[in-house]
Amino acid sequence: MHRRLGASVSFSVACLFGWALLLIPSLAQAAQPRHGGEADLILPDLGSVQVLGMSGSSLLMLGMIVAALGLVFGIVTLLQVKNLPVHKSMSDVSQIIWETCKTYLFTQGKFIMMLEVLIGAIIILYFGVLQHMPVTKVLMILGFSIVGILGSYGVAWFGIRINTYANSRTAFASLRGRPYDVYAIPLKAGMSIGMLLISVELLLMLMILLFVPGDYAGPCFIGFAIGESLGASALRIAGGIFTKIADIGSDLMKIVFNVKEDDARNPGVIADCTGDNAGDSVGPSADGFETYGVTGVALISFILLAVHEPTTQVRLLVWIFAMRIMMVVASVISYFVNEAIQKAMIGEAKKINFEHPLTWLVWLTSFLSIGLTFVVSHAMIADLGNGDLWWVLSLIISCGTLAGAVIPELIKVFTSTESAHVKEVVISSRAGGASLNILSGLTAGNYSAFWMGIVITALMGAAYFFSMMGLADLMLAPAVFAFGLVAFGFLGMGPVTIAVDSYGPVTDNAQSVFELSLITEIDGAAAAIEKEHGFKVDFHRAKELLEENDGAGNTFKATAKPVLIGTAVVGATTMIFSIVVLLTDGLTHNVEKLSILHAPFLLGLVSGGGIIFWFTGASTQAVVAGAYQAVEFIKKNMKLDNAQAASIEDSKKVVEICTRYAQRGMINIFMTVFCATLCFACMDPFLFIGYLISLALFGLFQALFLANAGGAWDNAKKIVEVELKERGSDLHNAVVVGDTVGDPFKDTSSVAMNPIIKFTTLFGLLAVELAIQLDRQTSAILSALFGLGMMFFVWRSFYGMRINTTAEAAAPERATAAASN
Repeated sequence: MHRRLGASVSFSVACLFGWALLLIPSLAQAAQPRHGGEADLILPDLGSVQVLGMSGSSLLMLGMIVAALGLVFGIVTLLQVKNLPVHKSMSDVSQIIWETCKTYLFTQGKFIMMLEVLIGAIIILYFGVLQHMPVTKVLMILGFSIVGILGSYGVAWFGIRINTYANSRTAFASLRGRPYDVYAIPLKAGMSIGMLLISVELLLMLMILLFVPGDYAGPCFIGFAIGESLGASALRIAGGIFTKIADIGSDLMKIVFNVKEDDARNPGVIADCTGDNAGDSVGPSADGFETYGVTGVALISFILLAVHEPTTQVRLLVWIFAMRIMMVVASVISYFVNEAIQKAMIGEAKKINFEHPLTWLVWLTSFLSIGLTFVVSHAMIADLGNGDLWWVLSLIISCGTLAGAVIPELIKVFTSTESAHVKEVVISSRAGGASLNILSGLTAGNYSAFWMGIVITALMGAAYFFSMMGLADLMLAPAVFAFGLVAFGFLGMGPVTIAVDSYGPVTDNAQSVFELSLITEIDGAAAAIEKEHGFKVDFHRAKELLEENDGAGNTFKATAKPVLIGTAVVGATTMIFSIVVLLTDGLTHNVEKLSILHAPFLLGLVSGGGIIFWFTGASTQAVVAGAYQAVEFIKKNMKLDNAQAASIEDSKKVVEICTRYAQRGMINIFMTVFCATLCFACMDPFLFIGYLISLALFGLFQALFLANAGGAWDNAKKIVEVELKERGSDLHNAVVVGDTVGDPFKDTSSVAMNPIIKFTTLFGLLAVELAIQLDRQTSAILSALFGLGMMFFVWRSFYGMRINTTAEAAAPERATAAASN
């Protein structure tokens, strides 16, 4: 199977290489080296200004120490979680989950490197052949693109490792019957991921700023951003498809066989646990890493392109990174303060609302970050411009930081177990079954997209208003810089945002580990635990706590998605500005072509919207086709009469089905996006700008709608299972159906739009620079060729992924027969 898929992908990639190789002589002849793009940006000497009594470079060196301490925090926390008490039956289940996760990660790593070969070829073609850039510079760009990939891949690996420690430790802690323990461990694991992720990203970017020569820094940043975006896109797409195939396959068995949640006899449960990590841990970790880095690269590029004075450039660069360092410190302080408060308030409580302590942490971090933003800005840039810009810039960043707290509260209105919208889904399901359940969920998603649009408009509008207070004296397009700072502020609480997002996969897995361990059926387990650990075991209470905590995990997974999606869109605005500056010679020529009165620009707006809706369908189709095969296999191999648990072999076969379809879906989607970027860039550069803007705006609202409709369906099911305790009823069957519709909505299609938007915009920087150097005939030929490639992979994304009721369904039986022989 893997050989067939690899051969198919290799053939497709080879065709694209063939096109490029055939055209290289004409490209080299047609193109004239053109400078002024992002890769040609020269970083000024950061030591040329004094800040807080030291040079700018010395201040950022202190930032590297903070980042290194953040790394230590992450690793030490992982060891602390690993050393928490756990029952052997639970740690054995965690180990099985980890082994399947490792297999998945290795497989994805191979595919990402195949994609890097394709992107690397474009980098060499553009920078080496067309720009005649020195070999060392080209190798720098390639090298840092690999560093970016390894960064995304590495933090994803770390996240999945600590989560597979934390899931069994949380499950064991629930046996005490004390809610605080069940809350504290997932959050501790989440903070470990958040701190390590942000610290690695900050450390790598500071290393480029401080140790790479200024004329090489531009190419290094571009290569780094493209690499991390490539890694995040692949991991997000494949992880989202994998997890929902497994989740749907596992969930539908509750209806087919009327069995409990995470029944150990269900061979889909291990795949579901692996998917929780692949989709809800690997994806967000890589996505957060990429989002943090790409937003930084966008702001660096803007400052170097749009700010007039070199001294002001340096001061703003140092200030931005000082803000990042400060916000890491603010997140750590907030975490420890919040833990002290929560331990005093709920440490011995018998019942808590698991959402409340997480909400406390988010708001505490937001307020502390905003306060420190003003303090540090006054200390660093009080004399910038007319002397008022320090508080203007602080206000703009604070719009984003405040959004990091306000947006989760708004999302709770549509996804929390206490939400009127979610309760409406339950009420409608009781009378109208799955039909009204789905309609109510769609309603929640649509309303959420409206209100999120209003909030984002208000925050960006406020930033625009503040940007008119003197920033125009320092730079071109101050409103664009303000929007970039809003995205920067979104990420100000980076460690905490990642922590509350990572909380969900741990709580979900903990519930599964409890069931799969069969600890309630182990003779003498309760007495042995009491003797060794000194507390009485309450299995019934433990199950209740884990289910309640899973509801909070669902809610905060939902709240984190719009923050990352919003950052992608707002940050893309800043990156698109770089293309606009290039095409208009610094906003001096062809500005009138950035208008709907210019037909290519309008056509770009239309085509971008089309791609978003294709993407939604293609990612969902991959889930549907894979889930069909998973369900068929599970139904044939689920043994209810004579087995306590599914065999490891059957569980591995379900994981194989999920992996196969995740890879196939990812390749089709990625290659379509890759070809579409080159096709539209070569067709017309102003059409391409319209395409990028449309991609961001359509993607924003489609992603918000999908994510929050899915979140409403998910927690409606949780209310029926936990509060109403109506498992196995007609109502339960209805909400399970709604949840399986919402699964690809929220965890496949919506979340993957974020890295897709950023990858397209970043890669588009190279694509459009390549296109404008070619004569019209050559660029038209390239546009046609890549257009054909795009349509081929669009065709494959449905016709190549259709449900096959013969060959595919027979694959597991053939594999079983081969194994027996």
